[in-house]
Amino acid sequence: MDLRTALGAPETLLRPELTLIDEVPRPDLAVLLRDGRFADVGPADEVAQRHPGLTPVDLPRRLLMPGFVDTHHHLTQSFGKALAFGEPSEIFRRIWVPLEQHLNEEALHVSARLAALEALRGGFTTVCDAGTRSEHGLQALEAAVRESGIRCVLARTCNDAGLDEAAAANIVREAERHLSAHHPDGLLHASLAISIPEAASDAMLARVAALCREAGAVFQVHLNEHLASIERSLIARGRRPLEVLHHARALGPELLAAHATMVTPHELALLRDSGAAVSYNPVASSWKGNAVAPALLMHGLGIRLGLGTDGTRSDGFRLMDAAETAQRLTSGMDVGDFSTGAGWTWLSMATGAGADAAGLGRVTGRIAPGLAADALLIDLDVPELTPSWDLGWELVRLAHRGQIEAVLVQGRLRLWQGWPTDWDARALMDRARDLAREAVAAAPIQRIHLPSAQAPRPSS
Repeated sequence: MDLRTALGAPETLLRPELTLIDEVPRPDLAVLLRDGRFADVGPADEVAQRHPGLTPVDLPRRLLMPGFVDTHHHLTQSFGKALAFGEPSEIFRRIWVPLEQHLNEEALHVSARLAALEALRGGFTTVCDAGTRSEHGLQALEAAVRESGIRCVLARTCNDAGLDEAAAANIVREAERHLSAHHPDGLLHASLAISIPEAASDAMLARVAALCREAGAVFQVHLNEHLASIERSLIARGRRPLEVLHHARALGPELLAAHATMVTPHELALLRDSGAAVSYNPVASSWKGNAVAPALLMHGLGIRLGLGTDGTRSDGFRLMDAAETAQRLTSGMDVGDFSTGAGWTWLSMATGAGADAAGLGRVTGRIAPGLAADALLIDLDVPELTPSWDLGWELVRLAHRGQIEAVLVQGRLRLWQGWPTDWDARALMDRARDLAREAVAAAPIQRIHLPSAQAPRPSS
């Protein structure tokens, strides 16, 4: 039986050269995949003895590791991509809102499916979608997630600023319906979101947080991302965005705060004491931010942290590299911290700690018995890892998505050598090109930065 066939079987016993267990690459282990879960994990000989009817699949020069978890994504923004490059911060007003408002149901579905494909190709088996602004709702997103086969924490947006009591009451009803919906395939996990604290009343902030707390779901909010958003909040509410949440009694362990790049010592204490989680988005800071979140300081304070792309680029290895690099440049170099968390910190945030931040710590993020078999098979026989001295560090700084041989979500082979096994990705890409051209042409997008072909060049 060849490897691809073996990975597609309902029950498979894998014996990779290395298995990543809690950020430590361990040799001589075997992993049994059954019914979409890791059914057994342990010393290879012992696991083989417990399952004499199965022939182990030897995987020399390969690493089996948990799939990456993207704790902050916007699945409906994949049509924009480079339209946002070189732009000032808060591009949502000039690019994302106009674009999403001009996506019909098909475009919404294709955009989300394209984003899910990109995520899977980058090693992400789970993404947290922060809520769409499209009037077409979540059905297209749900279909895209199921068809692509990625795990998704899917938020319903609950903004009520400027709405009357009847409209606010309807938002709460829809939120309750979203949280109570049953998803038999196990890939969709309901969440609620408010875009930014000022987009909702104190009453709605408190109600949404309480609903999520009661349902065991995460409450997603963009928080303290840009200077402009902090100033607007101070003018409108007399408080910084994080302080607005605290005042509204909406700051608790159910919170998944995206960005938190500009936080005061007092706000760090609030995050720590509340048990809230933060999605650290280093590439977003690099491309369009005013600051880099003090992730190492947060980590040292015991604040729960995961890594997020913010829909920038879906590549788990490059995300870990960016996370470590940003901390080294902004906080490590000045104080002689040459380790800046070391490889294991960023591996944890990209996998197990990220799953915890997303409210899925009991579902995914680690290779352990009973958890969903969301995993990557990594080819280690590459020049970049030859010789290999410290694989934990090397995965953060040297590995790349081209080494991902297989992507499994809930035990099912979703991608083989970068492409889906059971649907036509290239047909999707062709349709995405057509729909994106139509949507961008119709949307009143305002760009400040000229495209590369039109930008003036310095005279020689």
